[in-house]
Amino acid sequence: MPTLATTVDGLRLPNPFVIGSGPPGTNLSVINRAFREGWGAVIAKTVSLDASKVVNVTPRYAKLHSSDGREVIGWENIELISDRPFDIWIDEFKRCKDANPGGVLIASIMEEYRKDGWIEIVERCQAAGVDAFELNFSCPHGLPERKMGAAMGQDPEVLGEVCGWVMGAAKRPVWAKMTPNITHIEDPSRAALAAGCQGISAINTIRSVMGVNLDTLRPEPSVEGWTTPGGYSSKAVRPIALRMVMEIATMIRREFPGRSLSGLGGIESGNDAAQFILLGADTVQVCTGVMKFGYECVRPMCEELLAFMERHKFETLADFKGRSLDYFTTHADLVRRQSERKAAQKAEAKRTVRSDGEWSGDEFVKQSDALSRQ
Repeated sequence: MPTLATTVDGLRLPNPFVIGSGPPGTNLSVINRAFREGWGAVIAKTVSLDASKVVNVTPRYAKLHSSDGREVIGWENIELISDRPFDIWIDEFKRCKDANPGGVLIASIMEEYRKDGWIEIVERCQAAGVDAFELNFSCPHGLPERKMGAAMGQDPEVLGEVCGWVMGAAKRPVWAKMTPNITHIEDPSRAALAAGCQGISAINTIRSVMGVNLDTLRPEPSVEGWTTPGGYSSKAVRPIALRMVMEIATMIRREFPGRSLSGLGGIESGNDAAQFILLGADTVQVCTGVMKFGYECVRPMCEELLAFMERHKFETLADFKGRSLDYFTTHADLVRRQSERKAAQKAEAKRTVRSDGEWSGDEFVKQSDALSRQ
């Protein structure tokens, strides 16, 4: 029988499904529920030292529905990181580890461009018992005026410096979470790994405008008639996330073998997860999916991933991690491969003999033309 159990950066997980940082990990109560439901790990909502600077608004969500209106396929949010005091989080991290000693609890942290701030938040979370860190360099709409989130993650030099500060203080594994709002996601990923981070998480939400209400002429979500671009998630972003995970995994394989990758972006099923693992992910994160389907969605996702493994006779996740990466190449190489295949088919057609004799000249031309159009 296949197993979903895996060890990543020394973290022993019963399965690769991880609660992604966001509303599903917003306090101790829901984190404890996630562990009860069987999630492999939980990344808490991003915390900072001074929550008084974090002020959320309402409404802060907008949804894109399928044409029949029955399904949410895109989800935009303008929610910031946690607005709960840091001291409360430290207490809840301790209580969470007391209640779930075997559960993998990961602290998502974000700070301003201050070395002492990053070191303090790492040391205090570490002392509270968290098992690992995820550095939020990727929130697309939160606190750019403080050079936080994507404003930091879009600058590989600054990101690398901050990762160096963190790695000087961290005694637990560290993943750096990448923003997709950048031309080449390999650049900041490379900077994080070069600075010593054990892994990469990708992707965070995509900067977006959900739409404009054609009755009020106001963009949504509308807050007192105004809005700001937010982060786009849900299943509509999955093809973009898969592409970026592929790019990072290819870079890791070539330049940083052995480093880890946590993939996320529109994962809602075990088959979705299988695709991310085939493209090089060690674990998969779910955030919007939990908001849509509830914490219990981890069970059918595990069952579907196991069924995929049984069908292909994979015993462990490592058996198929990155297996599909070998099938990416350049467009020029695709042209070469197809030209060679057509040439080989034409050559074979010349050697083909019908039961009543060779093809006539006209028949050969007809068959060759047909082959060239394939």
